[in-house]
Amino acid sequence: MRNSNASVWFEIYVDDMERASQFYEKVFNVKLEELSNPGDDPIQMLSFPGDMEKYGANGALVKMEGKKAGGEGTLIYFGTEDCTAEESRVEKAGGIIVKPKMSIGEFGFISLFYDSEGNMIGVQSMK
Repeated sequence: MRNSNASVWFEIYVDDMERASQFYEKVFNVKLEELSNPGDDPIQMLSFPGDMEKYGANGALVKMEGKKAGGEGTLIYFGTEDCTAEESRVEKAGGIIVKPKMSIGEFGFISLFYDSEGNMIGVQSMK
């Protein structure tokens, strides 16, 4: 592996970009930024704010032909100060809480939920 961390980028596939971007912007209290199309295929991407030079992986919501949202093949955890902050905004933003904040021992706490597109995601915090 060329990096100290295995993950360097993530994509969350969506069916409805407007609905999905509103969900993530409300839950995480961020503004997603449009990315230019990296190739010839019709693709729409909105990036999470981040710094590619710092610890952790950045990523984007992606709407692309042939890629459907939903399913549970991969689970992404977003880091946060306290899981309850994002968890408290999930249902108002159109998501469903799957597992309320729970302890994972020395690794802190997690919450799991479905986004507006049917993707399961998690948040992790130390408090």
